[in-house]
Parts: sequence; C-alpha cells; structure tokens
Amino acid sequence: MRSLNAVPILFLAAAIVPSVVAQSWVLPNAPVPVAPAKAAPGPQSDAVDPVSLNWQNPGTTTPSTPAAAGNDPDLTMFPHSDTARYWISGQANTIFQGKPGFHARYQGANSLDNAQEYKTSLVETLYLGLQPHHHLRYNTDLLLDLESAGGRGIGQALGLAGFTNLDVVRNPNLGSTPYLGRGEIHQTIGLTNQMVEADRDQFSLATQVPARRFELRAGKMGANDFMDVNDVASDSHLQFMNWTVDDNGTWDYAADTRGYTVGGLLEYDDRSWSARYGLFAMPTVANGIDLDWALSRARGQNWEYEWRHSLIHGRKGTTRLLGFANTAHMGNYRLAVQHYFAGVTPRPDILSVERFGTVKYGFSWNNEQDITDHLRIGTRFGWNDDHEESYAYTEVAQTVVIAGDYTGGQWHRPSDKIGTAFVSNAIKKDHQNYLKYGGLGFLLGDGRLSYGRENIVESYYTWHAWKGLFFAIDVQHIDNPGYNRDRGPVWVGAVRGHMDF
Repeated sequence: MRSLNAVPILFLAAAIVPSVVAQSWVLPNAPVPVAPAKAAPGPQSDAVDPVSLNWQNPGTTTPSTPAAAGNDPDLTMFPHSDTARYWISGQANTIFQGKPGFHARYQGANSLDNAQEYKTSLVETLYLGLQPHHHLRYNTDLLLDLESAGGRGIGQALGLAGFTNLDVVRNPNLGSTPYLGRGEIHQTIGLTNQMVEADRDQFSLATQVPARRFELRAGKMGANDFMDVNDVASDSHLQFMNWTVDDNGTWDYAADTRGYTVGGLLEYDDRSWSARYGLFAMPTVANGIDLDWALSRARGQNWEYEWRHSLIHGRKGTTRLLGFANTAHMGNYRLAVQHYFAGVTPRPDILSVERFGTVKYGFSWNNEQDITDHLRIGTRFGWNDDHEESYAYTEVAQTVVIAGDYTGGQWHRPSDKIGTAFVSNAIKKDHQNYLKYGGLGFLLGDGRLSYGRENIVESYYTWHAWKGLFFAIDVQHIDNPGYNRDRGPVWVGAVRGHMDF
C-alpha cells in the first residue's frame, strides 16, 4: 500500500496544489451452460467497470461515465484482463476543499467552524481478487482490498448532517496507516444453465453469470457496496462529494468509522428484479471504529427489492426499495431531554440513556432513470423513526434528493460529465429538542438551535484527462448548516484529482 503513495502524491502535487498463481479445485458438474445472451440487465450486468470508485467506504464502486458506443476510451492507467483468474487494480483520490468565513450567531462544541479554512483528503485503495476455479454456474471469488485514508475534512467533519466530502474519515486520530478495507468470499449459485454477460470488476470477477441465481457474500465489506446504489449519485470519486447525495442520509447502515462492517449478504437475481438481505455487525459506540461481534445483541438488518423497469420506453430505469432495522446500545433523545429537565444531567446526554436492545428502523426509495442518451436523473427519499440515537452514518431523519448528470458526448468529450443535485435533510422534534437544549450528537451540536431544514445544492464538472486520470471542480451551497437558521449559509468549493490503475 505504501508503494502506491508516491504516484498520486507526486502527480497531484504538480496538478492540484498550485491551484490552491492459483490452486485449482472442482465443484460438482452441472449441465453445460447455454451460450450467453444479452438479456435484461441484472445487478452484475449493470455492474460497474472498475474505474468509478466511491467512499465512505473509500473505494465503493458505482457506474462511471458511459463513453460513446464503439468509441470507448481507456479509462484505467493499465488494461485489465477479462480471462485471468486474478484481479489487480487500484485507485487514488485526492480532494482539496475550502470555504470562506460565514455568518454564525454562536458556535458550539460540534459546530462547523465559521472561519475560513481549507483541507485536503487522500484515499488510496488496492483491489485484489482470485477465482479459485473456473465454473460458470458456481463461480467463487476471493476478494481483498487494502486501503489508506489520510487528510482532514473542513471543520473536522463536524457541524453538517450532509457533510461535504465523503472521503473523510471523521476520526482524525486513525491516521493514514494502511488497513484491510474488504475481505470477503463471493459465491454464485446458478439456478439455470442460461448465461448472461456480466461486467468484470473488483466485486465480481465473472464475465458470464446465470440469468437466475443466488449470490452469497460473507466477510468484511461495506453495506452500501451492494445496497442503495444509484448510478447517478453514489460515487465521490467521479460524481458528487456530499454524504447525503451519494448515500441516503436516513439509512443508518451498520459500519465502523471508516464505513466498513462484518457480516453477510444474500441476493437473488432474476431477469428483471433482485432481492437482497444483509446482516451486519454494529459499532460498539456511535460512529466508533470497533464492532460488536455479538449479533444476538447488536446487529443491522437490511432488506432491499430492486425492480429494473423504465418509466420511459426504450430507456434504462431502476427502482429500489430498502428497509432497515438496527439493534444496538443506543440512547433515546426524548429520555435524554427528560433527564436534563429532571436535573439528572447538566445538559441532555444521549450516552447516559443508552440501553442494549434499542431498535432504530427506517426505509428508503431510490430511482434512477435515463432520459436521453446523455441525461440521467436520480432520486431518493428516506425516513427513519429518529427517536433513537443516530449511530453509524449521519444525523438525518428525513431526506429528499434529486440529482442529474449529463455526459459530454455532444461536445466530443464522452467521458466528461456535469452534474447537479439538490438534497433537503430534516430531523424530528425529539432530536431537535435534544440539540436545542445543548445536547451533542456524534456530528452535531451548536449548543443552541433555531431549527430549519438543512438544504444543500451541489454541482460538479469531471474532466477525463488521459486514460485513468480525471480532474473535477465542485461547489456546494448549504443553507441552515446543522439544521440551524442562526448559522450560514456556507459555500464550499473543491478541486479533485482521481486516478484509476
């Protein structure tokens, strides 16, 4: 991992800073599979190519900018084989982000600092994969990712529910020492001999998969690697950067501070729909780095249904419905405020009312729709009960997102992309009162609160420079940061350099 550091750092210093083999084994034989047909796309045939990477989890993939048909440019620094039994690739993503000073009537322990500042983040990932055997119907992948996440976010990543840089790890004390990002087994169990084409990437090495199949994943992974994916808005490396644009802010998905967890995911794929169930370990404390391995007392359960159906004839469209229920050592906002008024605590303190067995639940709606050959629209809506403590991702109880992107084919830049998104986040009355009377969450806490919805607009332009090298400019405008009308608005600008190997 350390050997990767020199390339992106030297290059980005020149480009950004001046701007501011395998052992075989055999499974039981199955009937000879039928030759692949270009059938209705499934999750794997829609799966991304390895150039488009996301983070919180640093390195999650989502589909990249499509190139003009028949004129696909090279989108990685080095070519990748479609037939080898191994996979080696990598990425490096640097974001330089800054903001001017902004109006604030007061500031608390978890406020976004209202002074002018700028910060830089750097995330690097090495992806490794191995197919222990060649078997189309019962493919097995062994996947391993090594990662390094360094740098800081503006305001130490505090004071915003929709924070402006998904690459930032909120705990700066973790440093940039390389760590294991993912380590998982991916097993396909085919239910038919008919095969369909699949895009090979770091999450799945097969180029053909059964049209109907089960897929089982077990190990260390990101829950949002495979759930709540949206082609328009899931990628901080080539698309939007805001936490609540790239992921549904109300989905408090099980994860440690870096965005990873341990567990399993079972998926069924058919021609036009898929269903998924994920069971994952929760952190021991809110947004903590350590996971609670006792699934009997702490767990995140997730269900998702995906329907690949377009609202416009002849265009691609997908809708996803997700529900989750987290059980963990969480507190209750109303009880924390009651203890404060009863004189039990000097201010509302969610930690003082945490109890094992507390359940937090919610659901989300996610749609992506191609409008023209170049224009796509993505939307999300999310809700959670918000009586219990925000625990793993961010402090949002309701969110509405609409995003769109437009590829540059009409100006002869087929791998360039321009995008704009609007997201409006909210919290419920119990959570509002907790912050109003001085309570602190793991992200928010101005000491006081004049409540208003946190509304964010983000726009970017991504320029494909050469092979796997991309640059982007990005701007975000935040009204009522941290749901507080006494602070803001805030403008945040960014320059991004991205390299896919």
